[in-house]
Amino acid sequence: MQIDVLIEHGTVIDPATGRSGKYDVAVKGDRIAGIWKPGTGGGEILRRVNAEGCLVTPGLIDIHAHIFEAVPQMGMKPDTIGIDQGVTTIADAGSSGEQNFPEFLERSVKPSATQVLAWLNISSPGLVEGRSELADMSRLTAESTLQRIAEYPDTIIGIKARMSGSVVKENGIYPLAVAKSVARRAELPVMVHIGNAPPKLEEVLDLLDEGDVVTHAFHGKRGGILDEHGQLIPQAKRALDRGVRFDVGHGSSSFSFATMNKARELGITPYSISTDLYLENWLHGPVYSLTMTMTKFLALGYSMEQIIEWTTAAPAQILRKSEEIGTLKEGTIADISILKIVEQPVELVDSEKETLHYDKLIQAQYTMKSGEIYPCK
Repeated sequence: MQIDVLIEHGTVIDPATGRSGKYDVAVKGDRIAGIWKPGTGGGEILRRVNAEGCLVTPGLIDIHAHIFEAVPQMGMKPDTIGIDQGVTTIADAGSSGEQNFPEFLERSVKPSATQVLAWLNISSPGLVEGRSELADMSRLTAESTLQRIAEYPDTIIGIKARMSGSVVKENGIYPLAVAKSVARRAELPVMVHIGNAPPKLEEVLDLLDEGDVVTHAFHGKRGGILDEHGQLIPQAKRALDRGVRFDVGHGSSSFSFATMNKARELGITPYSISTDLYLENWLHGPVYSLTMTMTKFLALGYSMEQIIEWTTAAPAQILRKSEEIGTLKEGTIADISILKIVEQPVELVDSEKETLHYDKLIQAQYTMKSGEIYPCK
């Protein structure tokens, strides 16, 4: 058998299959052709990639970023925070709505080497006309949103609703009720941004179903998943028991080391790690990249196996694409990240400006997307 690329001498971590250790990864065309013990593969090998000292993982997946350049002072080119940073799939989190989704396709999806998916904003203009998109109820166009979903089922993977007081103004929980109605009819999940009330988080959580995603779940603001005594609020426990998924969604103001540590003491972990990257927090922090966010979890004491699961297999499940991506299983799409844990001092900052000093940094070395290799920048 002819092998187009053999990634050799690396340490594979693939939580979806449970494989961990020294393996060679063979790629033919745009598919994983095999995972072999070092030196045991046969056939003609056209290109070898030496991953000595590196981790070889399924392609990293970021389910929350903003990559629609029509959004003023916010949207980014997908490849800048995608293949350039070791990330093979990005889901835009509500930058576009049904009104401008065709423009999003032309500007963000089609030109990108990174796979771009979308949580469609329940507000028809998305974030293009401002960040109080759910203040005007005339923008909630359920039938047009359903039509867009039917037109682009391979790209639209869910509905986004931002449930903060600054977004919904006087409309309370109603926009989420509309989003849930649309999502149920389309048989898709909802991603809910949580922040400052109103509406209260308790109201938000009670509307969510199995497979829905709460992003910014570990923020440090009042009215979060933990009460004033540091205990999980009952609505959060019920939501977790129903299969609602708690996502990190770091962002400029939505991730707290203290909240994460308190949650961990209660046995609560993220379902997935995402960045909420956009122009400002890419340029000036505190986010910078998915690998920087992953480094923060390494510094907090989580294992590399957990961190890789939360950035590969778990987000693939959320996106309902675990048969295609998020794994190195033979026959799946050849999306691969080659990462290195570099020994160097680094100051890690959360959204509350709290700092952690650490001596390691996860850096992306190469990204393979559908069999094509890109050096990381």
